[in-house]
Amino acid sequence: MKITYLKPMLFNKTLLFITIHILFFSCSHISNNDESYKKWDEYLGDKGRSHYSSLSEINLKNVNSLKVAWTYNSGDADLDNKSQIQCSPIVIDSILYGTNPKIKLFALNAGTGEEIWQFDPDDKVAPGWGVNRGVLYWDDNENGRIIYTSGKYIYAVDAINGEIEKTFGENGKIDLRKNLGRPFETLIAISNTPGVIFKNVLIQGTRVHEGPGASPGHIRAYDLKTGDLIWRFNTIPEPGEFGYETWPKEAWKYIGGANSWSGMTLDEDNGIVYIPTGSASYDFYGGNRKGENLFANSLLALDVLTGERKWHFQFVHHDLWDRDLPAPPNLVEVNKDGKKIMAVAQITKSGHVFVFDRFTGEHIFPVEEFPFPKSDLEGEEAWPTQPLPTKIPPFARQKFTKELINDMFPNSMALLAWSPLDKHKKSNETVEEVWKRLNTEGQFQPPSDKIETVTFPGLDGGGEWGGAGYDPKTGWLYVNSNEMPWISKANKVEKYEGENVKKFGKSIYLQQCARCHGAGLDGMGTIPGLKNIEMKYNTLELSSVITKGKGSMMPLPHLNISQINAISAYLLNDDNIEIDKSSFNDLDPNALPYSISFYGRFMDENGYPAVKPPWGTLNAIDLNKGELLWQVPLGEYDELTKKGFAKTGTENYGGPIVTAGGIIFIGATNDEYFRAFNKESGEEIWRYKLPAGGYATPITYQLNGKQYIVIACGGGKMGTKSGDSYVAFALP
Repeated sequence: MKITYLKPMLFNKTLLFITIHILFFSCSHISNNDESYKKWDEYLGDKGRSHYSSLSEINLKNVNSLKVAWTYNSGDADLDNKSQIQCSPIVIDSILYGTNPKIKLFALNAGTGEEIWQFDPDDKVAPGWGVNRGVLYWDDNENGRIIYTSGKYIYAVDAINGEIEKTFGENGKIDLRKNLGRPFETLIAISNTPGVIFKNVLIQGTRVHEGPGASPGHIRAYDLKTGDLIWRFNTIPEPGEFGYETWPKEAWKYIGGANSWSGMTLDEDNGIVYIPTGSASYDFYGGNRKGENLFANSLLALDVLTGERKWHFQFVHHDLWDRDLPAPPNLVEVNKDGKKIMAVAQITKSGHVFVFDRFTGEHIFPVEEFPFPKSDLEGEEAWPTQPLPTKIPPFARQKFTKELINDMFPNSMALLAWSPLDKHKKSNETVEEVWKRLNTEGQFQPPSDKIETVTFPGLDGGGEWGGAGYDPKTGWLYVNSNEMPWISKANKVEKYEGENVKKFGKSIYLQQCARCHGAGLDGMGTIPGLKNIEMKYNTLELSSVITKGKGSMMPLPHLNISQINAISAYLLNDDNIEIDKSSFNDLDPNALPYSISFYGRFMDENGYPAVKPPWGTLNAIDLNKGELLWQVPLGEYDELTKKGFAKTGTENYGGPIVTAGGIIFIGATNDEYFRAFNKESGEEIWRYKLPAGGYATPITYQLNGKQYIVIACGGGKMGTKSGDSYVAFALP
């Protein structure tokens, strides 16, 4: 680990007190509770994940005067445009803490952007999957500690000098693969998103592999002084635990997933942590996990000190659609029928908002179970009903009907692609002709091997990891959304019972790899095909890639040497690779009869979505009334605007922030602009072209009486260029 640092410029706390004092008495509309909203010392603004600031120096009258105050180039952007920065930083006193494309932690002077120190973690992760969305601060009554994750480790770093805190865990770090109840050497568990801190307790979730054989996603709490495990909540219950009966009897030994990758929210006053979870693995076939599958796809309300379950709600029973809960919920207050209700609101990938009583889990607005189709796949038992809100309208369209086919370019040919910029998979059919042969019936249509199925609004939302912003003054929730049809089809994987190594390898490949590289080795969009791979790799090199991962591919340590060699024999077309053939007959509970191939986003030949605009939106929802107040396009394609088309919106990643100055700030769009919107009307009132896409949630804070807005410009998504900068804006 390499550490470089300069002497930090300490903040004048007396000046801060005077500034706050003046602001408090000059702004009669600000309550005592607003003091916590002036800082940005927590991920997404506060532990309630509001994305809200009570600062108003930058407001509707002067936002067009914003200028770049400083730019920090953090280094390590990937020359092949595969790296990203998704980090939403924090500010403690005068120091801003964030991470760069290689997840090096840094400290900056928050007023000038001057680097104070940089910490280089020893666990390197590939730029495609090893992102970091933020860091945490813990006051240890000394210099303070920055708690953050890189790869498989949680690190504790001295906040002032950037040195690792060796008294924490094992020489300053905790291995996230350990204490999951299975041999840790066979597991993949990393974290892209911060957990929460309550007193001296860190509650942390994980990201895991999503294919067969994935690691379990249990929630863990650690002592921040020592790194010792305090409690573990089993998201795949063990015998005797609540929810155990919703799985097969042995599922707790082999099923993975049901993890909390998107972050969590803390009610500090009441000691309750709200934890959203994702789907069980494998995401798209569940014949080996029959039942409702608690606590996958659930919002958990746990006692922060003990991990005891207070209540839960499951959004998708027996998930077959990768409908992870994509973002931490928002702590909100709902005024309904003259009564104030302390509540928690959760957005979903399907474009819905569910609102619960914070203490009981009761619905604030009606939710009903609706019937949905059975699966036609062998061994699969889709759950017969799914819950949906009936009062708050969805903020994304729910069904790709014929009327929604994109007619901007009549008779356009279809394109099935992972990225709008990747145009090599052109069909010989028009968009409408392809549409006619698809299952476009809407939500919760089970995967099929007989017909291609549309997932809409898409695998990446609706709502996504950027999350929603909440204005505590009005009770309005603001959320950006994607509307992109994706196409998939199930493939039958015949169980191989002979002794041909290559055929055995093909069956494992279809299980583990086809979802990304395709059943026919053709690749999908930006994910490479594997035909003629023997021209690039030998057996040893390919085995290393499978074991350790590369680029956006996660490692597969759960595969044994025979399975790895068998895959290599198949991909390299090598008849000389030998394996222990007794392994052919091993009974593997994760050996499934189907894999799912994705043909990616359904586009036209021009690289635009096959569905009519808007393709990305910003939405305002009144949580007191349960109404969608406005919806506007988020982002645009300049070439379409110049041709006279109305704003279409674009695919977008990264969330909004909301300010008392009447403004929503958001980057997220693939046109690489940073924008300001009027939070009452949704009118776009300012924009700035960033050096690279701002696929991260911005922050705002006050220093020496001046309000700053900062966003990470890491790019690298949706085929856009990578960057390494953080850009700060302020009034001149």
